[in-house]
Amino acid sequence: MLFICYTRCSTCQKAQKWLDSQGFSYQLREIKDERPTEAELRQWHARSGLPLKRFWNTSGQKYRELDLKNKLPQMSEDAQYQLLASDGMLVKRPLLVTDDFVLCGFKQAEWEACLL
Repeated sequence: MLFICYTRCSTCQKAQKWLDSQGFSYQLREIKDERPTEAELRQWHARSGLPLKRFWNTSGQKYRELDLKNKLPQMSEDAQYQLLASDGMLVKRPLLVTDDFVLCGFKQAEWEACLL
């Protein structure tokens, strides 16, 4: 299990505490230092079953700076993957990547349903 987070993010901290309290072992990856590649994002998106827009950190500074709220609807999926891969801070976090599924963002009930 791969847990991708930004360690200064309170939601990521909450998710990590939950994983630890449940006794899960995982590999931790700091998204700011080791951002997801375009290939990883494509795989994770396909495995998640979620719309690509769920992978954007819409509350992030960079998202607002680039005015992505208005630009994303006109962007192709390929362009979105390239942009997401260019800066880890654009990616919604935490991400929990397993062989069978990918969880994007932390909603405890959703994580419990998939993991317990």
